Amino acid sequence: MSVSTHAYAGPVDLATYGPYTRGEPIYPFKGRIGTEAFPAEPGRYHLYVAWVCPYAHRAAIVRKLKGLEEVVSLSYVDDERDGRGWAFRERRGHDPINGFTLLEQAYEATEKGYGGHISVPVLWDGKNGVIVSNDFPDITLDLATAFEQWADASVDLYPVALRPEIDELNAWIYQNVNRGVSPGALERLDERLSGQRFLLGETITEPDVRLWVTLVRLGPEHDLASHRHLWTYAHTLHELPAFRDTTEAWRDR
Repeated sequence: MSVSTHAYAGPVDLATYGPYTRGEPIYPFKGRIGTEAFPAEPGRYHLYVAWVCPYAHRAAIVRKLKGLEEVVSLSYVDDERDGRGWAFRERRGHDPINGFTLLEQAYEATEKGYGGHISVPVLWDGKNGVIVSNDFPDITLDLATAFEQWADASVDLYPVALRPEIDELNAWIYQNVNRGVSPGALERLDERLSGQRFLLGETITEPDVRLWVTLVRLGPEHDLASHRHLWTYAHTLHELPAFRDTTEAWRDR
C-alpha cells in the first residue's frame, strides 16, 4: 500500500475553527498579464481554482477553450471550508506548485499579515512567488487575450470590435444572473437565443462562459428546461470539452 507524501490540510473542523466568515468579498490583487511586472510567459503562471466556485469555474473554462493547458497550470482546492478558508485535501489533490496546505499561505506570501478575504480563482506567479490577481473578471479576460502566442488563435472570446457590447452584456449577466436570477432574466435570454446559437452570434465569446457557470448551478425552481432556446444552448455548450470537462455536475440534466 502506497502512502502519499504530499502535504494536505487536516479535515474540515468546524468545532475548532468555526465556519468561514473572514472578511467581505474583496479582491485586492489586481495585476495584469502582459504588463512589465507580469509578462506573458509559458510555464510561469498557475491557477488555483475550486470546482464549487462559479467564478473560478470561469477561469478553468477559458483556460481550456484557449488551449492553455500546457501554458498555465491549474490545481483545485477542496470543496469545503472551515474558518481557515480554502484548503488542499486528498479529495481534490495537493498543491503541485508550492506545497501549500491552505490557500491563505499564497495570500500571506504576497502580503505579509494579510487578514482579508481568501478567494478563488487565484492567478499565481511562480517566478516571483506572489499572487498576480484574485480579481476574477480580470483573470478570465487575461486568459482570453494575453497568451495569444501560445493559445488557440481560432478562439477569440473578447474580439476588439465587440468589446463594448461584451462589457455591457457581461455587466447585465453579473447583475441579473450571476448574483441571483432576477425576474424575467431567463425569458430575456431565451428570446435572445431564439435567432442565434450563442449570446453574440454564431461563435462563443466571454459572456457565454459567464452565463454557463450559473446556468449549470440553477435549481429546479428555475426550470431551465421550460426555456426551449436556453435549454438547447446549454446542451450545445455542454457538448464542448472546455465546458463539459470542467463541470462536475449539471443539476438540471
